Amino acid sequence: MSSRQVPAGAAEAVAHASWLPLIVVVLTQIQASFAVNALTVSMQGITTDLNTPATNIGTAITAGTFAMAAFILLGAKVGAKFGSRKVFQIAVAIHGLSMAAVALSVSPVMLFVAQALSGAVIALIAPALVVFIAANFKGDQQAKSIGFLAAAIPAAGVLALLIAGSFASTIGWRYSFGLIVLLAIVNFALSFKLKNIAPMPEVAIDWVGAMVAAVSIIFLSFGFSGMNSWGVVMATEAAPFNVLGLSPALVLIVLGIIGGQVFFMWLRKQKSLGRPQIFDLDVLKSGQEKATTFAMAAMLFVGTAANFLIPLYIQIVQGRSSFQTSISIIPYTLSIFVASSMVAQFYDKFTPRKLARMGFVVVSLGLILLAFTISNSWGQIFVVLGLITLGLGQGAIVALVFNTLLSASPKRLAGDVGAWRGLVHNISGSVGIAVASVFAVSILAMSVTAGMSAHDEIPADLQQQIPLDSVNFVTNDHLKDFLATTSATAAQVDAAVKVNEDARLQALKISLLGLAAIAMLAIVPAGRMPNRLPGDLPEDLSSGRPPTTAELAAEAKLRD
Repeated sequence: MSSRQVPAGAAEAVAHASWLPLIVVVLTQIQASFAVNALTVSMQGITTDLNTPATNIGTAITAGTFAMAAFILLGAKVGAKFGSRKVFQIAVAIHGLSMAAVALSVSPVMLFVAQALSGAVIALIAPALVVFIAANFKGDQQAKSIGFLAAAIPAAGVLALLIAGSFASTIGWRYSFGLIVLLAIVNFALSFKLKNIAPMPEVAIDWVGAMVAAVSIIFLSFGFSGMNSWGVVMATEAAPFNVLGLSPALVLIVLGIIGGQVFFMWLRKQKSLGRPQIFDLDVLKSGQEKATTFAMAAMLFVGTAANFLIPLYIQIVQGRSSFQTSISIIPYTLSIFVASSMVAQFYDKFTPRKLARMGFVVVSLGLILLAFTISNSWGQIFVVLGLITLGLGQGAIVALVFNTLLSASPKRLAGDVGAWRGLVHNISGSVGIAVASVFAVSILAMSVTAGMSAHDEIPADLQQQIPLDSVNFVTNDHLKDFLATTSATAAQVDAAVKVNEDARLQALKISLLGLAAIAMLAIVPAGRMPNRLPGDLPEDLSSGRPPTTAELAAEAKLRD
């Protein structure tokens, strides 16, 4: 991080910078995030209209996420080469058109293609948002802007839960995506008010690095998302293929990890030869930046896994509807929004290292409180307090680590920082959901098996009729429907339902405690984050004067 001071006159100008670029950034982030949330909330209406199973909607969502993750590093370089504002405007327009295609979809294929296209153009939008913040704001304004950018994601989630949820149950799910088209038009019009960041035609795109990264990310994404249905180690019957009996999920994950190693080897080779790189390793040039990335990945892993488990608890354990679930998690989502927006107020009082450590402690306490208080009754005040506590810690950490990475890099690397943030966000999220799902289902299966054995009223012949090797989270009604096809008596059905209820709750409690343990372990990389207040963006040495020997020595001392 830079120790150079901004002249008083410049500081005055910075303090009065217009907030218009931030408005565009936040609205565009809401545009992108609202689209994904609206698709999830509208699942029931889409499946009915398009006569397609819900799994196809999940595939469409996954296609958009994977497309964004695969091409986001390339998106940062495309923006730098051709001009961030111009690329941003084209991407916003295409995203609006893809949302119009979703709204007008007449088949699952049309929906799939439109969603995949929207994910690909978000790979162009996400780095540009960070570039706009870096180009327009410094110091306190920059820190606040990053907080609002991070807060835009949960804000979009709340809006989607309320607006898309209401539309889906009244006038129809298509109107939600029509609303996104209108927002895209507004963002496109406002973008002409943004500072025109000059393109850098001299930027050469490392196509080899881009393809290696994309293939590796796709392998990892498909591998982790397929763990639950294809098997963790050995292939299940649902697996599309196997390698000597091994699960394709395991094979794809191994290939993705190997591809990741090849990617970083390629980057180091390109850098040593002075050739272009698809991602500038200077973003991770010190142990502090690497530690910040680990802290960000840990928080996104824990947060995304919790986002998966909480609706699972509400809908399956409590048997509530999707809309009721949406309303129930609003306190949690709002707490993320508040913390992301307000954490910048503490930057002048606490170092990133201390804030991150406190944040992970708060997250752990929230998860522990949830684990020990959740039951079949949602009305418990401690459950709501646990969700709010979790959200406050999660929101603060996500905004903090993003600001820390951006503050440590020159302006010219803002696009790379934005791309890296998006990449870590998507991979950590995919891994979080996959691991939480596999872990929770494994605990559930063991609990069901133990519960069946402990109930004498469930005879061995009935247990043989229940597929204990494929236990999953199901509602009581679904379980009763299945047991109706067996020889179970009314008393035996009641006993089996009681076993299922106890096992579901225990599996979720243990899973939440596991996430709390991961959050506590994340205090270790958080302890390697910078131990001073995040400063301004360092001077971009490509356009400014070279640092003096004294400045370099001070910089090294601060890093140590």
